Amino acid sequence: MSDSVEKKKKFSLGETDKERRNNLIVIFLSVILIVVVVLLFMQRGEHKQIMSSLNAEKDSIQVELNQMVQNYDSLKTDNDTINSQLFVAQTKVKDLLLEVGQVKKASYEQIERYREEVGSLRRIMRNYIVQVDSLNRRNKELMEENAQVKQEYAQIENQKKKLEKEKERLSQRVEKAATLEAKSLVAYGINSRGNDVNNSKKAEKIQVNFTLGKNITAKRGAKNIYIRIQRPDQILLMKSKNDLFRFEDLRIPYSAMREVTYEGNDLPVNIFWDNNGEQALIPGEYTVDVFADGSNIGTTKFSFKK
Repeated sequence: MSDSVEKKKKFSLGETDKERRNNLIVIFLSVILIVVVVLLFMQRGEHKQIMSSLNAEKDSIQVELNQMVQNYDSLKTDNDTINSQLFVAQTKVKDLLLEVGQVKKASYEQIERYREEVGSLRRIMRNYIVQVDSLNRRNKELMEENAQVKQEYAQIENQKKKLEKEKERLSQRVEKAATLEAKSLVAYGINSRGNDVNNSKKAEKIQVNFTLGKNITAKRGAKNIYIRIQRPDQILLMKSKNDLFRFEDLRIPYSAMREVTYEGNDLPVNIFWDNNGEQALIPGEYTVDVFADGSNIGTTKFSFKK
């Protein structure tokens, strides 16, 4: 009886120790599980934080690349070579921007590579900014110099035109000063005996008297003096259609002419129109113009009665 009780006690004690060990194992495993879960949770949070940081870095790179694209758009120059280089450089920036935008989950290595490429592209862009700024500044200086040259040229041209006008004016004054003048110009009819008549039927000739005035600037020497006599009906008295002289840019007919020698002093001149063999003179007012050296130097009128 006592042996049986003894055995039951030993069995009961042994079973208790085993349960205790099992409990300890369970507790130990539970602790390990909790630690693993905590570590996994912490690692997951850290991973999220890392991914968030990498995504923020990627977004920052995209913003910077977009800004660089806009900066290239603002770079303007008239240099075709530089413009071609700017286009190539901007294309590289756009290609990198497209590549970064297509990455869903960036790694440290990718971000590091992108940062290096962005830095390189930024240095290239700064170099172009310096070149374009220098070119534009030089172009502005050249434009200002060109504007100044144009202004100076315009002033010179304006001064030249003024001088030409002044020269022309002086030339006209000299030419005018050198123009002879038929002073005391008169015309009248005369008969066969040389007497003055105012009857158209009795007049056989028309006498034109004047004095070439003194002129120290006029050219001296032999001069042809021409007269043109127009009847009241505006018909020009003339001997031949070949009797022409130069007036301005034309060759016009004359009624009579005489060659004189002019020495710069007053010179009396008489020129006659002989109406013998011509149509009879008609009554009315006649106009007489005198020409010398291609200029009209005097005009007078006279009349015949019936």
